[in-house]
Amino acid sequence: MGSDSEAEKTAQKEREKKKLSALAPIAKPLAGKKLCKRTFKLVRRAAENKCLKRGVKEVVKSIRRGNKGICVIAGNVSPIDVITHIPILCEDAKIPYIYVPSKEDLANAGVTKRPTCCVLVLTKPTKGELSQEEEQKLKGEYDQVAADISEVANSMF
Repeated sequence: MGSDSEAEKTAQKEREKKKLSALAPIAKPLAGKKLCKRTFKLVRRAAENKCLKRGVKEVVKSIRRGNKGICVIAGNVSPIDVITHIPILCEDAKIPYIYVPSKEDLANAGVTKRPTCCVLVLTKPTKGELSQEEEQKLKGEYDQVAADISEVANSMF
């Protein structure tokens, strides 16, 4: 019984190593395990409440229109030229951004089967309104993740 869990742990570590080896060299600031988990939870909640823009085209359009939020970018995108302009747009618009190790995990959190390069978590839905309770939950998670991202970004520079 114990050997099975050991085998699972080593397989999990191998998958983690594989993910990290596929990372692009520009994937900084990269979220740690804890921040990754929190970010994916926020992305999932935003997707359920229709406060999420998926894909490079939608994210860029949304940023250029002046929408605010948190940009989550996958670090294992190939070719890397697809996403190199997004951090610059985010910095110009003063939008916090963070890289996560896997586009597959990002898509899973965004409730879609197709791997996603980047998502933009908006503070309020594009259409309709949220209930007061849902809006408070989303805002609380959003503020916590935004604070963690700024902390990680400040420690880099």
